Amino acid sequence: MPKKGRKQAEMGKEMQTQCKRAKVEAACSPAIMSFESPDSLFGSLISPIKQEVFFREYWEQKPLLVQRNDPLLAAYYQSLFQLSDLKELCSQGLYYGRDINICRCVNGKKKVLNKEGKVNYLQLKKDFDQKKATIQFHQPQRFQEDLWKIQEKLECYFGSLVGSNVYITPQGSQGLPPHYDDVEVFILQLEGEKHWRLYKPTMHLAREYNVESEDRIGNPTHEFILKPGDLLYFPRGTIHQADTPLGISYSTHVTISTYQNNSWGDFLLDVIPSLVFDTAKEDVVLRTSIPRQLLMQVDIADSTKKLSSLLRRLADRLENTGELRSSDMKKDFIMNRLPPCLECDSDALTPGGKLPKIDSKIRLQFRDHTVVTVEPDQENSVSVTKPPLYTWGGSAGCINYSLVLQTRGLRFPLSYLDALKQIWSSSTVLVKELKLASDAEKVNLALSLWTECLIEVI
Repeated sequence: MPKKGRKQAEMGKEMQTQCKRAKVEAACSPAIMSFESPDSLFGSLISPIKQEVFFREYWEQKPLLVQRNDPLLAAYYQSLFQLSDLKELCSQGLYYGRDINICRCVNGKKKVLNKEGKVNYLQLKKDFDQKKATIQFHQPQRFQEDLWKIQEKLECYFGSLVGSNVYITPQGSQGLPPHYDDVEVFILQLEGEKHWRLYKPTMHLAREYNVESEDRIGNPTHEFILKPGDLLYFPRGTIHQADTPLGISYSTHVTISTYQNNSWGDFLLDVIPSLVFDTAKEDVVLRTSIPRQLLMQVDIADSTKKLSSLLRRLADRLENTGELRSSDMKKDFIMNRLPPCLECDSDALTPGGKLPKIDSKIRLQFRDHTVVTVEPDQENSVSVTKPPLYTWGGSAGCINYSLVLQTRGLRFPLSYLDALKQIWSSSTVLVKELKLASDAEKVNLALSLWTECLIEVI
Protein backbone atom coordinates (compact mmCIF):
# COMPACT_ATOMS: atom_id res chain seq x y z
CA MET A 1 0.00 0.00 0.00
CA PRO A 2 1.21 3.54 -0.69
CA LYS A 3 2.24 5.67 2.24
CA LYS A 4 -0.51 7.96 3.47
CA GLY A 5 -0.03 11.51 4.64
CA ARG A 6 2.03 12.81 1.74
CA LYS A 7 -0.01 15.61 0.25
CA GLN A 8 0.33 17.60 -2.92
CA ALA A 9 3.59 19.17 -1.71
CA GLU A 10 5.56 16.82 -3.95
CA MET A 11 3.74 18.00 -7.01
CA GLY A 12 6.10 19.90 -9.31
CA LYS A 13 5.75 23.65 -9.74
CA GLU A 14 4.76 23.16 -13.35
CA MET A 15 1.86 20.86 -12.42
CA GLN A 16 0.77 23.19 -9.63
CA THR A 17 0.54 26.11 -12.04
CA GLN A 18 -1.27 23.98 -14.59
CA CYS A 19 -3.82 22.69 -12.06
CA LYS A 20 -4.46 26.18 -10.75
CA ARG A 21 -5.07 27.47 -14.28
CA ALA A 22 -7.37 24.57 -15.12
CA LYS A 23 -9.42 25.08 -11.95
CA VAL A 24 -9.89 28.80 -12.61
CA GLU A 25 -10.83 28.36 -16.25
CA ALA A 26 -13.07 25.39 -15.56
CA ALA A 27 -15.08 27.39 -13.05
CA CYS A 28 -16.02 29.75 -15.87
CA SER A 29 -16.29 27.19 -18.65
CA PRO A 30 -18.36 24.03 -18.02
CA ALA A 31 -17.49 21.18 -20.38
CA ILE A 32 -20.52 18.93 -20.81
CA MET A 33 -19.85 16.44 -23.59
CA SER A 34 -20.73 17.61 -27.11
CA PHE A 35 -21.58 14.84 -29.60
CA GLU A 36 -22.07 17.12 -32.59
CA SER A 37 -18.83 15.94 -34.20
CA PRO A 38 -15.62 14.07 -33.31
CA ASP A 39 -13.85 17.42 -33.06
CA SER A 40 -16.42 18.93 -30.69
CA LEU A 41 -16.45 15.76 -28.58
CA PHE A 42 -12.71 15.81 -28.00
CA GLY A 43 -12.79 19.56 -27.41
CA SER A 44 -15.40 19.15 -24.68
CA LEU A 45 -13.52 16.18 -23.18
CA ILE A 46 -10.35 18.20 -22.47
CA SER A 47 -12.07 21.57 -21.89
CA PRO A 48 -11.03 24.18 -20.85
CA ILE A 49 -7.70 23.24 -22.45
CA LYS A 50 -7.74 24.12 -26.15
CA GLN A 51 -6.97 21.35 -28.62
CA GLU A 52 -4.03 23.14 -30.20
CA VAL A 53 -2.52 23.71 -26.73
CA PHE A 54 -3.08 20.07 -25.81
CA PHE A 55 -1.26 18.70 -28.85
CA ARG A 56 1.50 21.27 -28.70
CA GLU A 57 2.28 21.00 -24.99
CA TYR A 58 0.94 17.69 -23.62
CA TRP A 59 0.32 14.96 -26.21
CA GLU A 60 3.11 12.34 -25.91
CA GLN A 61 5.05 14.80 -23.74
CA LYS A 62 3.65 15.19 -20.22
CA PRO A 63 0.54 14.65 -18.06
CA LEU A 64 -2.45 16.97 -18.01
CA LEU A 65 -4.69 17.30 -14.96
CA VAL A 66 -8.00 19.16 -15.26
CA GLN A 67 -9.77 19.66 -11.91
CA ARG A 68 -13.13 21.16 -12.72
CA ASN A 69 -15.21 21.42 -9.53
CA ASP A 70 -18.29 21.49 -11.76
CA PRO A 71 -21.37 19.71 -10.28
CA LEU A 72 -23.03 19.43 -13.71
CA LEU A 73 -20.04 17.72 -15.25
CA ALA A 74 -19.53 15.53 -12.18
CA ALA A 75 -23.12 14.32 -12.52
CA TYR A 76 -22.65 13.66 -16.22
CA TYR A 77 -19.49 11.61 -15.69
CA GLN A 78 -21.26 9.61 -13.00
CA SER A 79 -23.93 8.59 -15.53
CA LEU A 80 -21.30 6.79 -17.62
CA PHE A 81 -20.95 4.01 -15.05
CA GLN A 82 -21.59 3.43 -11.35
CA LEU A 83 -21.02 0.69 -8.82
CA SER A 84 -24.79 0.33 -8.57
CA ASP A 85 -24.93 -0.65 -12.28
CA LEU A 86 -23.14 -3.93 -11.57
CA LYS A 87 -26.07 -5.60 -9.82
CA GLU A 88 -28.31 -5.37 -12.89
CA LEU A 89 -25.49 -6.25 -15.28
CA CYS A 90 -24.59 -9.37 -13.27
CA SER A 91 -28.19 -10.54 -13.60
CA GLN A 92 -27.80 -10.31 -17.40
CA GLY A 93 -24.81 -12.65 -17.33
CA LEU A 94 -21.24 -11.49 -16.79
CA TYR A 95 -18.21 -13.79 -16.70
CA TYR A 96 -14.88 -13.64 -14.90
CA GLY A 97 -12.01 -12.96 -17.26
CA ARG A 98 -14.17 -11.95 -20.20
CA ASP A 99 -16.13 -9.15 -18.50
CA ILE A 100 -14.74 -8.74 -15.00
CA ASN A 101 -11.44 -9.15 -13.20
CA ILE A 102 -11.06 -8.64 -9.46
CA CYS A 103 -7.60 -7.93 -8.16
CA ARG A 104 -5.54 -6.24 -5.48
CA CYS A 105 -1.99 -4.93 -5.22
CA VAL A 106 -0.15 -6.96 -2.55
CA ASN A 107 3.51 -6.22 -1.79
CA GLY A 108 3.99 -4.49 -5.11
CA LYS A 109 2.42 -7.30 -7.15
CA LYS A 110 -0.99 -7.77 -8.76
CA LYS A 111 -3.01 -10.57 -7.13
CA VAL A 112 -5.96 -11.79 -9.22
CA LEU A 113 -8.93 -13.07 -7.17
CA ASN A 114 -11.20 -14.23 -10.00
CA LYS A 115 -13.61 -17.11 -9.52
CA GLU A 116 -14.67 -19.46 -12.32
CA GLY A 117 -17.53 -18.91 -14.74
CA LYS A 118 -20.45 -16.54 -14.25
CA VAL A 119 -20.18 -13.61 -11.85
CA ASN A 120 -22.44 -13.72 -8.81
CA TYR A 121 -23.13 -10.19 -7.58
CA LEU A 122 -23.29 -11.10 -3.87
CA GLN A 123 -19.93 -12.86 -4.08
CA LEU A 124 -18.49 -9.96 -6.07
CA LYS A 125 -19.68 -7.46 -3.47
CA LYS A 126 -18.27 -9.66 -0.68
CA ASP A 127 -14.81 -9.69 -2.30
CA PHE A 128 -15.09 -5.94 -2.80
CA ASP A 129 -16.08 -5.20 0.82
CA GLN A 130 -14.09 -7.81 2.74
CA LYS A 131 -11.02 -8.46 0.59
CA LYS A 132 -10.72 -4.84 -0.53
CA ALA A 133 -10.51 -6.05 -4.12
CA THR A 134 -10.66 -3.74 -7.12
CA ILE A 135 -13.30 -4.54 -9.74
CA GLN A 136 -12.04 -4.11 -13.30
CA PHE A 137 -14.91 -4.06 -15.80
CA HIS A 138 -13.98 -4.63 -19.45
CA GLN A 139 -15.54 -2.81 -22.41
CA PRO A 140 -18.24 -0.95 -20.45
CA GLN A 141 -19.35 0.80 -23.65
CA ARG A 142 -21.33 -2.36 -24.45
CA PHE A 143 -23.79 -1.35 -21.74
CA GLN A 144 -23.69 2.46 -21.65
CA GLU A 145 -24.83 4.43 -24.67
CA ASP A 146 -22.99 7.67 -23.89
CA LEU A 147 -19.73 5.83 -23.31
CA TRP A 148 -20.18 4.02 -26.64
CA LYS A 149 -20.73 7.38 -28.35
CA ILE A 150 -17.66 8.89 -26.67
CA GLN A 151 -15.43 6.04 -27.83
CA GLU A 152 -16.92 5.95 -31.32
CA LYS A 153 -16.35 9.69 -31.77
CA LEU A 154 -12.81 9.42 -30.39
CA GLU A 155 -12.02 6.65 -32.88
CA CYS A 156 -13.17 8.99 -35.64
CA TYR A 157 -11.11 11.83 -34.15
CA PHE A 158 -7.86 9.90 -33.74
CA GLY A 159 -8.25 7.39 -36.57
CA SER A 160 -7.17 4.78 -34.06
CA LEU A 161 -8.91 2.13 -31.97
CA VAL A 162 -10.14 3.30 -28.56
CA GLY A 163 -10.71 1.00 -25.59
CA SER A 164 -12.02 1.44 -22.07
CA ASN A 165 -12.08 -0.20 -18.65
CA VAL A 166 -13.91 0.81 -15.48
CA TYR A 167 -12.04 0.48 -12.17
CA ILE A 168 -13.94 0.40 -8.86
CA THR A 169 -11.69 0.38 -5.78
CA PRO A 170 -12.80 0.31 -2.11
CA GLN A 171 -11.32 2.65 0.48
CA GLY A 172 -7.79 2.09 1.72
CA SER A 173 -6.98 -0.19 -1.20
CA GLN A 174 -5.00 -0.30 -4.44
CA GLY A 175 -5.78 -2.56 -7.39
CA LEU A 176 -2.62 -2.45 -9.49
CA PRO A 177 1.10 -2.05 -8.72
CA PRO A 178 3.17 0.77 -10.23
CA HIS A 179 3.30 0.18 -13.98
CA TYR A 180 3.29 1.84 -17.38
CA ASP A 181 1.15 1.16 -20.43
CA ASP A 182 1.61 1.15 -24.21
CA VAL A 183 -1.38 3.46 -24.79
CA GLU A 184 -2.29 7.11 -24.44
CA VAL A 185 -4.53 7.30 -21.36
CA PHE A 186 -7.48 9.52 -20.44
CA ILE A 187 -8.94 9.04 -16.94
CA LEU A 188 -12.47 10.27 -16.15
CA GLN A 189 -13.30 10.24 -12.44
CA LEU A 190 -16.91 9.06 -12.03
CA GLU A 191 -17.53 8.46 -8.31
CA GLY A 192 -15.62 9.04 -5.08
CA GLU A 193 -11.97 10.10 -5.03
CA LYS A 194 -8.72 8.52 -6.21
CA HIS A 195 -5.19 9.34 -5.02
CA TRP A 196 -2.76 9.28 -7.97
CA ARG A 197 1.01 9.30 -8.20
CA LEU A 198 2.88 9.64 -11.50
CA TYR A 199 6.59 9.02 -12.06
CA LYS A 200 9.20 9.82 -14.67
CA PRO A 201 9.14 7.24 -17.50
CA THR A 202 11.92 4.68 -17.67
CA MET A 203 10.84 4.01 -21.28
CA HIS A 204 9.52 7.08 -23.11
CA LEU A 205 6.53 6.27 -25.37
CA ALA A 206 6.70 2.61 -24.39
CA ARG A 207 5.62 -0.10 -26.82
CA GLU A 208 4.52 -2.58 -24.14
CA TYR A 209 3.00 -2.85 -20.65
CA ASN A 210 5.42 -3.30 -17.77
CA VAL A 211 5.34 -3.37 -13.95
CA GLU A 212 7.98 -1.29 -12.15
CA SER A 213 9.32 -1.83 -8.63
CA GLU A 214 8.99 0.90 -5.99
CA ASP A 215 12.75 1.06 -5.42
CA ARG A 216 13.41 1.82 -9.09
CA ILE A 217 10.88 4.54 -9.86
CA GLY A 218 11.98 7.08 -7.24
CA ASN A 219 9.74 9.89 -6.00
CA PRO A 220 6.55 10.94 -7.80
CA THR A 221 6.77 13.81 -10.24
CA HIS A 222 3.05 14.48 -9.71
CA GLU A 223 0.69 13.63 -6.85
CA PHE A 224 -2.97 14.65 -6.57
CA ILE A 225 -6.54 13.59 -5.82
CA LEU A 226 -9.08 13.09 -8.63
CA LYS A 227 -12.70 13.99 -7.83
CA PRO A 228 -15.89 13.44 -9.86
CA GLY A 229 -15.76 15.48 -13.08
CA ASP A 230 -11.96 15.62 -13.14
CA LEU A 231 -9.88 14.45 -16.10
CA LEU A 232 -6.33 13.14 -16.21
CA TYR A 233 -4.26 12.47 -19.33
CA PHE A 234 -0.80 10.93 -19.47
CA PRO A 235 1.34 9.57 -22.34
CA ARG A 236 2.23 5.93 -22.86
CA GLY A 237 5.21 4.99 -20.76
CA THR A 238 4.16 7.17 -17.80
CA ILE A 239 4.63 5.13 -14.62
CA HIS A 240 1.58 5.44 -12.36
CA GLN A 241 -0.26 3.98 -9.39
CA ALA A 242 -3.51 4.95 -7.69
CA ASP A 243 -5.40 4.10 -4.50
CA THR A 244 -8.67 5.08 -2.83
CA PRO A 245 -7.94 7.14 0.30
CA LEU A 246 -9.23 6.14 3.73
CA GLY A 247 -12.51 7.87 4.49
CA ILE A 248 -13.73 7.57 0.90
CA SER A 249 -16.09 4.60 0.62
CA TYR A 250 -14.95 3.75 -2.92
CA SER A 251 -13.72 5.24 -6.19
CA THR A 252 -15.00 4.65 -9.71
CA HIS A 253 -13.15 5.84 -12.79
CA VAL A 254 -13.11 4.92 -16.46
CA THR A 255 -9.84 4.61 -18.33
CA ILE A 256 -10.11 5.48 -22.03
CA SER A 257 -7.06 4.43 -24.03
CA THR A 258 -5.87 4.84 -27.61
CA TYR A 259 -2.85 4.78 -29.95
CA GLN A 260 -1.71 1.26 -29.20
CA ASN A 261 0.78 0.11 -31.87
CA ASN A 262 0.08 3.29 -33.80
CA SER A 263 3.57 4.79 -34.12
CA TRP A 264 5.65 5.71 -37.18
CA GLY A 265 7.59 2.52 -36.60
CA ASP A 266 4.40 0.44 -36.76
CA PHE A 267 3.28 2.31 -39.87
CA LEU A 268 6.59 1.74 -41.64
CA LEU A 269 6.44 -1.98 -40.85
CA ASP A 270 2.97 -1.98 -42.39
CA VAL A 271 3.57 0.01 -45.58
CA ILE A 272 7.16 -0.82 -46.55
CA PRO A 273 6.31 -4.32 -47.91
CA SER A 274 3.84 -2.86 -50.42
CA LEU A 275 6.26 -0.08 -51.33
CA VAL A 276 8.99 -2.65 -52.04
CA PHE A 277 6.54 -4.82 -54.01
CA ASP A 278 5.36 -1.94 -56.20
CA THR A 279 8.87 -0.56 -56.73
CA ALA A 280 10.31 -3.95 -57.66
CA LYS A 281 7.81 -4.23 -60.51
CA GLU A 282 9.30 -1.12 -62.14
CA ASP A 283 12.90 -1.04 -60.89
CA VAL A 284 15.11 -3.86 -62.16
CA VAL A 285 17.76 -3.12 -59.51
CA LEU A 286 15.43 -4.48 -56.82
CA ARG A 287 14.95 -7.59 -58.91
CA THR A 288 18.65 -8.46 -59.11
CA SER A 289 19.88 -11.33 -56.96
CA ILE A 290 21.38 -10.98 -53.51
CA PRO A 291 25.01 -12.19 -53.22
CA ARG A 292 25.66 -15.90 -53.05
CA GLN A 293 25.45 -17.37 -49.53
CA LEU A 294 24.28 -14.05 -48.03
CA LEU A 295 21.64 -15.86 -45.97
CA MET A 296 24.34 -18.19 -44.58
CA GLN A 297 26.59 -15.40 -43.34
CA VAL A 298 26.73 -14.12 -39.77
CA ASP A 299 28.38 -10.82 -40.69
CA ILE A 300 26.71 -9.02 -43.60
CA ALA A 301 28.55 -5.71 -43.19
CA ASP A 302 29.68 -5.85 -46.81
CA SER A 303 26.06 -5.74 -47.94
CA THR A 304 24.92 -2.78 -45.82
CA LYS A 305 26.15 -0.26 -48.40
CA LYS A 306 24.03 -1.95 -51.05
CA LEU A 307 21.02 -2.04 -48.71
CA SER A 308 21.44 1.67 -47.98
CA SER A 309 21.44 2.38 -51.71
CA LEU A 310 18.25 0.35 -52.20
CA LEU A 311 16.52 2.19 -49.33
CA ARG A 312 17.39 5.48 -51.00
CA ARG A 313 15.79 4.22 -54.22
CA LEU A 314 12.63 3.42 -52.24
CA ALA A 315 12.68 6.90 -50.72
CA ASP A 316 13.03 8.45 -54.18
CA ARG A 317 10.06 6.47 -55.46
CA LEU A 318 7.97 7.52 -52.46
CA GLU A 319 8.77 11.19 -53.03
CA ASN A 320 7.82 10.90 -56.70
CA THR A 321 4.56 8.97 -56.19
CA GLY A 322 3.47 10.35 -52.81
CA GLU A 323 1.53 7.13 -52.13
CA LEU A 324 1.77 4.68 -49.24
CA ARG A 325 -0.66 1.79 -48.99
CA SER A 326 -1.43 0.66 -45.47
CA SER A 327 -2.36 -2.98 -45.24
CA ASP A 328 -2.71 -4.65 -41.84
CA MET A 329 -3.07 -1.50 -39.72
CA LYS A 330 -5.93 -0.17 -41.80
CA LYS A 331 -7.67 -3.56 -41.87
CA ASP A 332 -7.35 -3.91 -38.10
CA PHE A 333 -8.82 -0.46 -37.54
CA ILE A 334 -11.70 -1.04 -39.97
CA MET A 335 -12.56 -4.48 -38.64
CA ASN A 336 -12.45 -3.65 -34.93
CA ARG A 337 -13.64 -0.04 -34.60
CA LEU A 338 -17.01 0.75 -33.05
CA PRO A 339 -19.96 1.30 -35.40
CA PRO A 340 -21.73 4.66 -35.39
CA CYS A 341 -24.42 4.91 -32.74
CA LEU A 342 -27.80 5.44 -34.43
CA GLU A 343 -29.82 5.33 -31.20
CA CYS A 344 -33.36 4.47 -32.35
CA ASP A 345 -33.02 5.71 -35.94
CA SER A 346 -33.65 2.41 -37.74
CA ASP A 347 -34.24 4.28 -41.05
CA ALA A 348 -30.48 4.56 -41.49
CA LEU A 349 -30.24 0.76 -41.68
CA THR A 350 -32.19 0.41 -44.93
CA PRO A 351 -32.14 2.35 -48.22
CA GLY A 352 -34.81 5.02 -48.39
CA GLY A 353 -35.86 8.23 -50.07
CA LYS A 354 -35.32 9.02 -53.73
CA LEU A 355 -33.33 6.78 -56.04
CA PRO A 356 -30.22 8.53 -57.34
CA LYS A 357 -30.38 9.54 -61.00
CA ILE A 358 -28.02 11.36 -63.31
CA ASP A 359 -29.31 14.80 -62.24
CA SER A 360 -29.45 13.99 -58.52
CA LYS A 361 -27.39 15.71 -55.85
CA ILE A 362 -25.95 13.19 -53.39
CA ARG A 363 -24.24 13.30 -50.00
CA LEU A 364 -22.11 10.71 -48.27
CA GLN A 365 -23.42 9.33 -44.98
CA PHE A 366 -21.12 8.06 -42.21
CA ARG A 367 -18.08 9.84 -43.66
CA ASP A 368 -16.07 9.22 -40.50
CA HIS A 369 -16.72 5.48 -40.84
CA THR A 370 -16.29 5.05 -44.59
CA VAL A 371 -12.85 4.12 -45.90
CA VAL A 372 -11.77 4.18 -49.54
CA THR A 373 -8.66 2.11 -50.12
CA VAL A 374 -6.51 0.50 -52.80
CA GLU A 375 -4.99 -2.62 -51.29
CA PRO A 376 -1.59 -3.94 -52.39
CA ASP A 377 -2.92 -7.45 -53.09
CA GLN A 378 -5.90 -6.31 -55.18
CA GLU A 379 -4.79 -5.28 -58.64
CA ASN A 380 -6.84 -2.73 -60.60
CA SER A 381 -9.57 -2.39 -57.99
CA VAL A 382 -10.63 -0.05 -55.21
CA SER A 383 -12.78 -0.95 -52.21
CA VAL A 384 -15.18 1.08 -50.10
CA THR A 385 -15.65 -0.23 -46.57
CA LYS A 386 -19.14 0.14 -45.20
CA PRO A 387 -19.47 0.57 -41.43
CA PRO A 388 -21.51 -2.03 -39.52
CA LEU A 389 -24.69 -0.36 -38.27
CA TYR A 390 -26.98 -0.97 -35.30
CA THR A 391 -29.64 0.76 -33.27
CA TRP A 392 -29.14 1.17 -29.54
CA GLY A 393 -31.46 -0.97 -27.43
CA GLY A 394 -31.61 1.37 -24.45
CA SER A 395 -29.28 2.20 -21.58
CA ALA A 396 -29.85 -1.17 -19.94
CA GLY A 397 -29.52 -3.13 -23.17
CA CYS A 398 -26.42 -5.16 -24.01
CA ILE A 399 -24.98 -4.52 -27.47
CA ASN A 400 -23.73 -7.59 -29.31
CA TYR A 401 -20.04 -6.79 -29.68
CA SER A 402 -19.66 -9.21 -32.59
CA LEU A 403 -21.45 -6.66 -34.76
CA VAL A 404 -18.16 -4.83 -35.02
CA LEU A 405 -16.73 -7.75 -36.98
CA GLN A 406 -19.44 -7.67 -39.64
CA THR A 407 -17.74 -4.99 -41.72
CA ARG A 408 -18.71 -5.14 -45.40
CA GLY A 409 -16.91 -3.73 -48.40
CA LEU A 410 -17.86 -2.76 -51.93
CA ARG A 411 -15.34 -3.32 -54.69
CA PHE A 412 -15.11 -1.18 -57.83
CA PRO A 413 -12.72 -0.93 -60.79
CA LEU A 414 -9.69 1.23 -60.12
CA SER A 415 -11.07 3.73 -62.65
CA TYR A 416 -13.74 4.61 -60.03
CA LEU A 417 -11.14 5.85 -57.52
CA ASP A 418 -11.28 9.55 -58.45
CA ALA A 419 -15.09 9.57 -58.32
CA LEU A 420 -15.10 7.89 -54.93
CA LYS A 421 -12.59 10.42 -53.59
CA GLN A 422 -14.82 13.16 -55.03
CA ILE A 423 -17.86 11.88 -53.12
CA TRP A 424 -15.86 11.38 -49.93
CA SER A 425 -14.31 14.85 -49.94
CA SER A 426 -17.38 16.88 -51.01
CA SER A 427 -20.28 17.97 -48.82
CA THR A 428 -22.58 17.34 -51.81
CA VAL A 429 -21.93 16.43 -55.44
CA LEU A 430 -24.05 16.02 -58.58
CA VAL A 431 -24.07 12.50 -60.02
CA LYS A 432 -23.51 13.88 -63.50
CA GLU A 433 -20.31 15.62 -62.32
CA LEU A 434 -18.67 12.44 -61.02
CA LYS A 435 -15.27 11.78 -62.58
CA LEU A 436 -16.27 8.75 -64.65
CA ALA A 437 -16.29 8.13 -68.39
CA SER A 438 -20.01 7.50 -68.94
CA ASP A 439 -23.37 8.43 -67.42
CA ALA A 440 -24.09 4.72 -66.94
CA GLU A 441 -21.01 4.34 -64.72
CA LYS A 442 -21.94 7.44 -62.72
CA VAL A 443 -25.46 6.19 -62.01
CA ASN A 444 -24.20 2.66 -61.29
CA LEU A 445 -21.76 4.00 -58.66
CA ALA A 446 -24.44 6.15 -57.04
CA LEU A 447 -26.95 3.27 -56.95
CA SER A 448 -24.38 0.88 -55.46
CA LEU A 449 -23.59 3.30 -52.64
CA TRP A 450 -27.28 4.16 -52.09
CA THR A 451 -28.23 0.48 -51.82
CA GLU A 452 -25.71 0.12 -48.98
CA CYS A 453 -27.04 3.25 -47.22
CA LEU A 454 -23.75 5.07 -47.82
CA ILE A 455 -25.27 8.04 -49.65
CA GLU A 456 -28.53 9.94 -49.56
CA VAL A 457 -30.19 11.97 -52.29
CA ILE A 458 -30.63 15.63 -51.36
